[in-house]
Amino acid sequence: MLPTPELAIRLRRAAFNRALADADLAAIGPILASDVVLVAGTDSALITGRKAQLLAWKREFAAADRSIYARTPETIVAYPVEPIAFEHGAWQGVSAASGAVQASGSYTAKWRLLAGEWVIEAELYLTLA
Repeated sequence: MLPTPELAIRLRRAAFNRALADADLAAIGPILASDVVLVAGTDSALITGRKAQLLAWKREFAAADRSIYARTPETIVAYPVEPIAFEHGAWQGVSAASGAVQASGSYTAKWRLLAGEWVIEAELYLTLA
């Protein structure tokens, strides 16, 4: 029996959070669509494509005091006709060294079911603190 879209996406989000905490680029890649788009929270920087996002994460993981980012889904709504879904929640970045919260806010993500796996097509972040 297949999990519901909401459960499947929550599991994928948890895997993405684990990959960020572990600095695991190989685990992040399959969760992103090839043409994924990310709009950053503070400066609205646009990162387009899986390769570009993986390069951005690689730089983040190499930073002297890197941040560990986590997203916490609050709602996930799946479209019953097409294999797409929308996630909304809260995010935060904490210092890997001290655990101090460095930034936080809200996010939205669009997911699509491709070849039996839910992948992120787009994410939009808003920094609130």
